[in-house]
Amino acid sequence: MPESKLFTPVTIPTKAGKGLTLRNRVVLPPMCQYVIDKQDGVPTTWQLAHLGSMAHGGFSLVIAEATAVAAEGRISDRDAGLWNDQQVHAWKPITEYIRSHGAAAGVQLAHAGVKASTYGWLKELEDQGKVGSLSAEDGGWETFTSSAEDLYGLNPGTEMSVEQIASSVQDWAEAAKRADAAGFDLIQIHAAHGYLIHQFLSPLSNKRTDQYGGSFENRTRYLREIVQAIVKVWPEHKALGIRFSGEDWVEGGWRIADTVKIATELYEYGARAFDLSSAGIGAFHGPTGPGYQVPLAQAVKQALPDDAFVTAVGVITDAVQAEHILVTGQADGVSIGRAALGDPQWPNRAAQQLGAQKSHPPQYWRGRW
Repeated sequence: MPESKLFTPVTIPTKAGKGLTLRNRVVLPPMCQYVIDKQDGVPTTWQLAHLGSMAHGGFSLVIAEATAVAAEGRISDRDAGLWNDQQVHAWKPITEYIRSHGAAAGVQLAHAGVKASTYGWLKELEDQGKVGSLSAEDGGWETFTSSAEDLYGLNPGTEMSVEQIASSVQDWAEAAKRADAAGFDLIQIHAAHGYLIHQFLSPLSNKRTDQYGGSFENRTRYLREIVQAIVKVWPEHKALGIRFSGEDWVEGGWRIADTVKIATELYEYGARAFDLSSAGIGAFHGPTGPGYQVPLAQAVKQALPDDAFVTAVGVITDAVQAEHILVTGQADGVSIGRAALGDPQWPNRAAQQLGAQKSHPPQYWRGRW
């Protein structure tokens, strides 16, 4: 059987040093867990067990859930953060454990903007009718956005002033410094799914008339300032990535050509890992079905130099399907999300199916892997 492309090691280049070498090309994308009952953004033993199980399962890069750069940037009050040192100390044993089982540890830095201050996406809350924006009685807080647009079915957000934008950029940089102190090997900047950066990028949500709205250059200014600020403080031997919604799937919205253009610019700043999702602003109008977002990854991959690491995500559930995406050159790796929640051993099972070497802990050998 030919060598599996999916289980060929790959190195994400860094500005200095040898780069971040991954044992295979199966990535765990960030997925919110909604387990922080103390509402203080401090990760718990759940994150250790959850993310650790994915390292056991053979993932090469385990990316922690959307982790807020500021308290008001949390999607829900049960989300993780990196806006203080208590959170740093709690993340340290988690990153150490992930690495001890052969995986790299990544974190998605995020700010939800107007999509913050919502109830966690848990069935028990839905059963109580607690969906959408947090009520004032349950601790809801003021949210901020590019410009006040009623696109989300949530409480309206406050348009950020230029001074608030500058302060927010600094929040991202400070969170990046804390991510380094916590031991993360890679940062993924969350510019997707209708959250704050995407709220600036998309013409659907950004109606500003100042230097942060209107033209492509102005709408991408907030993101470019964030990346530039992070590059100044993030160690040159560590990897920098970004997740885009490659398409709004709406005429007049953010399109794949826009994504390709800004990805090319951010490559020049030092970003090397690009993950392509889609949508998040208003109703979904895109395609559905297995691998429906893969063409977005392919478009970015074709536009960037060969050393960029571009991953595809979205209804990728089967080992042969994932292998085909890589063999045909549509992406350099795959992000396996919801399928991993049902099977943390997804990479090891895929390796077995494809005749590749597995990465399970030695304690699992009696499972006849």
